[in-house]
Amino acid sequence: MRTLPRPGVVAAEWTKLTSVRSSWWTALAGLLVMAASAGQLAIYVANANTNDDPTDDRGVVTLGSVLVDSVELTQYAVLALGLLAITAEFTSGTIRTTLQCTPSRGRVLLAKAVVAAAVTFALGLLLGGVGALVARPVLGEWGSAPAAGTIGDIVRVAVYLALIGVLALGLGALLRSAVLTVVVLLATLMIVPLSLQEPDIEVLNRIADVFPGVAGRHFMLGDTDPYPSLVGLLLLAGWAAAALVLGRVALRRRDA
Repeated sequence: MRTLPRPGVVAAEWTKLTSVRSSWWTALAGLLVMAASAGQLAIYVANANTNDDPTDDRGVVTLGSVLVDSVELTQYAVLALGLLAITAEFTSGTIRTTLQCTPSRGRVLLAKAVVAAAVTFALGLLLGGVGALVARPVLGEWGSAPAAGTIGDIVRVAVYLALIGVLALGLGALLRSAVLTVVVLLATLMIVPLSLQEPDIEVLNRIADVFPGVAGRHFMLGDTDPYPSLVGLLLLAGWAAAALVLGRVALRRRDA
């Protein structure tokens, strides 16, 4: 197809993203936040089960549930990789050079999406592994971590982060501002869904369930209610695809 990115374009985007220090510092920040979050949540579980208050006992939890809870905070460090892949170029003006080298704006955006998805997926695997290594010994007898299930949980975390990274890229292309993109992502992933869920009204809960953060959580946890985990994955992928489409439209209609 005309808009499929060529290997050279993908390689150029890979070089741009991985050759700047901010990308590596962002990845390091994500690893530190993941380790701290997973360790702290595991401590909460162990303490709740061993204190003198039986009402807060959680019993044995899966390691995967701790990883998913940890990702809710860690994802914002990962999102920075996706949005900076495009907003940094608008800020510095290098987007003009990029589009001169590759006039097809669709190809440029798809190449960035391929690279952002690959990088955030790989980082997601690393984050999941680090979180598991930190949380497992802390949970002790209060944690369940079968090998196959834990590997599956880590892969689902990586898939979620890859799609969220693409969502951030698409919104970055649409909004062109890192700060504005972060605000919109924060509202979309957390603030709006939580606001809808707070009254605990059925229709509002169902609306919240289609937002990307909630759908992604259902996917990572393997839920069957209110819909199968595959539906959660498809909803999340739909949000990412829609953001890319809107970003491409904005790139085509506005000057770089």
